[in-house]
Amino acid sequence: MTLLHLEAVTRTVDLVDAPPLTILSGVDLDVDDGDRVSIVGRSGSGKTTLLNLLGLLDNPTTGVMLFDERPVQSFSGAERDRVRGRHVGFIFQQFNLLQGRTALENVMTPLLYAQGRQFWQRSRIAAEMLERVGLGDRLDTMPDRLSGGEQQRVAIARSLVRGPRLILADEPTGALDLETGSAVMDLIDEVALASGAALVTITHDPAIAARATRHLRLDHGVLQAAPIVPVAA
Repeated sequence: MTLLHLEAVTRTVDLVDAPPLTILSGVDLDVDDGDRVSIVGRSGSGKTTLLNLLGLLDNPTTGVMLFDERPVQSFSGAERDRVRGRHVGFIFQQFNLLQGRTALENVMTPLLYAQGRQFWQRSRIAAEMLERVGLGDRLDTMPDRLSGGEQQRVAIARSLVRGPRLILADEPTGALDLETGSAVMDLIDEVALASGAALVTITHDPAIAARATRHLRLDHGVLQAAPIVPVAA
């Protein structure tokens, strides 16, 4: 089933005393449930803007964008927040953990906005998610007592704790060393596969991009299919 559909999508920004700045131009993209898509591009190519659209943080200027076959422009602000919170998980280069809160409390945070079982059993669900990412023995540990790889695992657990249908990973290994980054990507791939979620990874690293089954390049706001050059071992 098609989860995201973008057709001729543009995003422009109005400037003072200058013509509007076009950031995305004529973007066409379909993302199905369970898809593995990588998007590469240089700094300033529009990757962050595209991520904001895919994650329902922003609206296209023109074009058609559907989430689960519904036009995103028809969502009210509250409905957009509910859909994003329930169905979209974000993994960033910077871990963005709450300092002064334990690993368990960080992972519980998205469940404070859940309903029913997810809300009332939020502590147990968060603990199970941390166990799944290999941190079952670090529930009460503060972020500053965790390594970079462990902090990213907490961030992954937090992004996946509500069982999103779409995972958006923005340079998820950029702050990690090569070995730790590879292990983190293994974990993201494993959890996404087990849950059936679509995974869209935005990266400049060919080795990370090569993990996907579909490879795209964003250049000056234009999104196109891109071959992946094999990375030497």
